[in-house]
Amino acid sequence: MNPTQHRSCSEDETRAIGASLARGLAPGAIVCARGELGTGKSVLLRACAAALGVTEPMPSPSYTIVHEYLGDVPVLHVDLYRLSGEDEFELLGIDDAMQTAVTLLEWPERAPELLARATVSVTIRWDGDCRAIEVVR
Repeated sequence: MNPTQHRSCSEDETRAIGASLARGLAPGAIVCARGELGTGKSVLLRACAAALGVTEPMPSPSYTIVHEYLGDVPVLHVDLYRLSGEDEFELLGIDDAMQTAVTLLEWPERAPELLARATVSVTIRWDGDCRAIEVVR
């Protein structure tokens, strides 16, 4: 797995990187996005979902934790920010759904086992006024 480095200075650039993540994803794939609050994880993952055929609006799943969408493939948008750890993730009971959908996951560090299973791992950090985005496939 070779990391690819990107620099994004706008939402449009972040969306373009997000859309490129969709290439080659199939049900069972997990895309993990890490970064501080406000770095653009949701923007990036929404663009990935749109490239997978999701046309409906995608609000943040922070309070509901999991949203499911229909696109060219089923898409799960999962936000683990409010979870305290792996045990709480397991209580969600979404393992079966993850096998038949592309899972777009924010705050995967709350469930480290998912990081180990990631098809694509993305780390976003501030670099001055822009974002440094590392993608590992």
